Amino acid sequence: MYHALWQSVLGEIELTVSHATFTTWFKNTELIDQNDAGVVIAVPNIFAKKQFEVKFNDQVRSVLAKNGINTVQINYTINTSDKHTRLNRETTTEVSTQSSPADDLIASTSRPTTAPALNTGGLNPRYTFDNFIVGSSNDLAYTASRAVAANPGVKYNPIYLYGGVGLGKTHLMQAIGNEIIKNDPKMRVLYISSETFVNEFLDYIRFKKKGFSEKYRNVDVLIVDDMQFIAGKEKTQEEFFHTFNHLHQNNKQIIISSDKPPKSIPTLTERLRSRFEMGMAIDIQMPDFETRCAILNIKASLSGVTLKQDTVEYLATNIKTNIRELEGALNQLLAYAEMRGIEPDISTAEGLIGNIRHSRPQHISSKQIIDRTAKHFQIETSEICGDKRDKYIVVPRQIAMYLLRSELHLSFPKIAGELGRKDHTTAIHSVEKIEKAIKLDFLIREQVASIREKLYA
Repeated sequence: MYHALWQSVLGEIELTVSHATFTTWFKNTELIDQNDAGVVIAVPNIFAKKQFEVKFNDQVRSVLAKNGINTVQINYTINTSDKHTRLNRETTTEVSTQSSPADDLIASTSRPTTAPALNTGGLNPRYTFDNFIVGSSNDLAYTASRAVAANPGVKYNPIYLYGGVGLGKTHLMQAIGNEIIKNDPKMRVLYISSETFVNEFLDYIRFKKKGFSEKYRNVDVLIVDDMQFIAGKEKTQEEFFHTFNHLHQNNKQIIISSDKPPKSIPTLTERLRSRFEMGMAIDIQMPDFETRCAILNIKASLSGVTLKQDTVEYLATNIKTNIRELEGALNQLLAYAEMRGIEPDISTAEGLIGNIRHSRPQHISSKQIIDRTAKHFQIETSEICGDKRDKYIVVPRQIAMYLLRSELHLSFPKIAGELGRKDHTTAIHSVEKIEKAIKLDFLIREQVASIREKLYA
């Protein structure tokens, strides 16, 4: 009854706490009652109950208020009742049987789950290739991940996925592990976060715990999430370097994710950086408009709701920097509509998130895009629109054409005209070239993102 509301609450909380905190304390919780006397939230155990009462109570109260529940009393109860256990089991079964391409596209898990992973390697069996939406922003990463799963230790070793939060890195990495186990159940696959590796290494150093090296070196596939957190920890990097070498020399598959490419991680040792770059490093980008619409439609259908197309397009247009925010906004809309007994239409969506800072300004123009691009590259606007073909001008010109196409959806003849070209095939070539470069060249990706951000500042 309160499922959609609690998903909205969890979605917002996940954006404000660390992944470890969310997984440890919030993931297996549920809102089980709400009335005039207050709300009742079920937590897994006595330790979680104390943690919520002492540390997280104010935060939960604040997020509940944002979702329309202003309550004085919050009661935390341990979920030991048969009713609650049965409810969790039914919820988990429903989610798994209604699995869809958009389900868990991203690394975030806004929906609480109580079913443990089916294997001991830390993998979540719900992360598969079948329920991952493939779009222009992640098709290269998807294809490479498929190749790794088919031939672990042979092709693309290591495979290094990087990109912003909530874009699907964890999903793809775990999908590789699950596919490998599906193909060969005897394969030893271990999924960890770099934070886990660091903490276990510290325990190994402090308390002389045995078995640390064996745990990480006696596997067929090692998957490490959020590698950026190992930066600056010299002894930990040294240990991981030796682990990496041992696995690689024995043709064991290594899969790594980070929020940035190896060369952009500060205080990462050169020898680790070179190891990370010896396989294949792939940038996962923000899903495009069409993919965001698909995610919204399928996520809504999982909640038993069919959204009108204008509502879907409104959400997809106004929230485009983070998929977690996109899903959080959807959960908020569905929860609000459920509580009020109204339809989750575009007017309701506008009232809830109309002031989102990422909304596209209505006054943006071709001239602004061209001027902003010229300013970013420290050249004159007249040079971009001129005839010179020096490389320091050609690339900015191509990026300007790409932005005119992606942001304003101008026709190719119109784009050519805006930059003083008579032949629109130049615009076609430029747009296609930048589209490909964004997938493979991190510098181009950053330049386009920077210009776009300043346009909407």
